[in-house]
Amino acid sequence: MIERIFLAKDFEICRILNGMWQVSGTHGQIDTETAINEMVNYHNAGFTTWDLADIYGPAESFIGEFSKRVDSSFEALTKFVPNPGPMSSSIVTHYIEQSLQKMNTDCLDMVQFHWWDYNDLSYLDAMHHLSKLQQENKIKHIGLTNFDTERVRNMVESGFEITSNQVQYSILDTRPEKLMAPYFEKHGMKLLTYGTLLGGFFSEKYLGADEPTRMDLVTASLQKYKNMIDAWGGWGLFQELLSVLDGIAKKHHCSIANIATRYILDRPQVAGVIIGARLGISQHREDNLKTFELNLDSDDVSAINAVTAKANDLFEIIGDCGDEYR
Repeated sequence: MIERIFLAKDFEICRILNGMWQVSGTHGQIDTETAINEMVNYHNAGFTTWDLADIYGPAESFIGEFSKRVDSSFEALTKFVPNPGPMSSSIVTHYIEQSLQKMNTDCLDMVQFHWWDYNDLSYLDAMHHLSKLQQENKIKHIGLTNFDTERVRNMVESGFEITSNQVQYSILDTRPEKLMAPYFEKHGMKLLTYGTLLGGFFSEKYLGADEPTRMDLVTASLQKYKNMIDAWGGWGLFQELLSVLDGIAKKHHCSIANIATRYILDRPQVAGVIIGARLGISQHREDNLKTFELNLDSDDVSAINAVTAKANDLFEIIGDCGDEYR
């Protein structure tokens, strides 16, 4: 049974979202026709929610073409990722109109706003203009991407209505639990998470494997999350964690990826986990479905926590959510 959740009172999503970063060009070439056919297959399997961005190459155009090929509804959460600088109404409107056109719709389900430079307070102007576009029915819901708790608090106290924040969150990287999840619980906001599978490191493929060299890290995701493993505690401790996860997976007759996904889906304020879809290259729909049948018990969680307790505190090393980008 596919799990769904209300991200907002009138907006329901699948709890495993199909991530489209993989079509941006940093993960190899994607054939357009093959990719869109695969999107239809995901949709027909019940994975109806897509996470994308205006900077993910042709992702928005893929959604526009995909929308012409399916009869039933789906959810497309795009992002607005402008370069820092003045944020006039005309600038913000221009980019949102571009997204509307590419995605073949009159109203965007959600715009998740990202801002690179906190020293430039123009992000508050951008939020103001996004809110006006929401009032004009060009945008249904406004979310955030990789904002820290302090900046979210600034926006909430400025009167902006925020549905969710998309942040990195995994068994390794539990930084959202420090400040963000408690604040979001208090204010009725949700978390959407990425990096939950560490770009594929949370899999049987790496169990018992030698530490990969830089030459082995063939995608942007693998390069990024190998750095995260190094900061967290290194390859040796990661192997210890993989071994524990493998034992739990065998107990539940599922995969290591299922365990890693379920662990985060069960955390407070988490609405959904974004799992990258390498459209037309590889797919894990059948495996992802097993996550919804899985219930981790207290022994499972204790075994995981016994390993992670030995690791470095990434909040102390990196800072709050999104600080790795600033």
